Amino acid sequence: MKAVIVGATSGIGRAIARRLAERGDSVVILGINEEDLQRSAADVASRHPSQTNFGYVLCDLERPETFAPALDAADAALGGFDTVIVTAAMYATQDELEDDVELVRRLCTVNFAHTIVFCEHARKRLLARGGGTLVAISSVAGDRGRKPVAIYGAGKAGLARYLEALDHKFHAAGLTVVCVKPGFVKTPMTAGLKPPPFAGEPDGVAADIIRAMDRKKPVVYTPGIWALVMLVIRWLPRFVMRKINF
Repeated sequence: MKAVIVGATSGIGRAIARRLAERGDSVVILGINEEDLQRSAADVASRHPSQTNFGYVLCDLERPETFAPALDAADAALGGFDTVIVTAAMYATQDELEDDVELVRRLCTVNFAHTIVFCEHARKRLLARGGGTLVAISSVAGDRGRKPVAIYGAGKAGLARYLEALDHKFHAAGLTVVCVKPGFVKTPMTAGLKPPPFAGEPDGVAADIIRAMDRKKPVVYTPGIWALVMLVIRWLPRFVMRKINF
């Protein structure tokens, strides 16, 4: 596998990079901070000194003009990538978003519009060479309109629908699309928040994602218990959802 990972300087993305490098895959990581990218590259190199096919490129999901150059640089470094994994996103609490309309604009733009634009750049490159794998992280927050994640969940719901449509349209052309729906994961993005039941760790979530990629599974809930939890939530009547704070 020759993989490009967006957002691999911490959390789930870094855990995926470590696991792919460990099994011998070639990886280029994309992120917004060069020092963080260098540290992540050094981290993988120290763990897997025999793995030399590992690099990094600057890319910012708030700046779509960086998308094409970053993918071109990653393509050159890898000699043609066959896998793109988007783990980067913005997060803010519902209270923070309700107090700051500009933050709402930024978060929804990054998590929905710009993530889709990036995926479109990647999709065109993958299909031009006969196909490949495109992975993006949505969230269980997008499965149902929920009070604590009303705005964050809306963006993730839109991303999930986009990924589903890509799978329907381009599967026969050789594009494998994987929509990842994590529950709460203990990462720097969620630092300071109280972990709910079934909270996941980045390494376990990364293992679930890579397994889904290898099996060409279009949707993966991680940790796996969230598939059952959200099955129940999706079927709850609206009057119940109005009363509970989930």
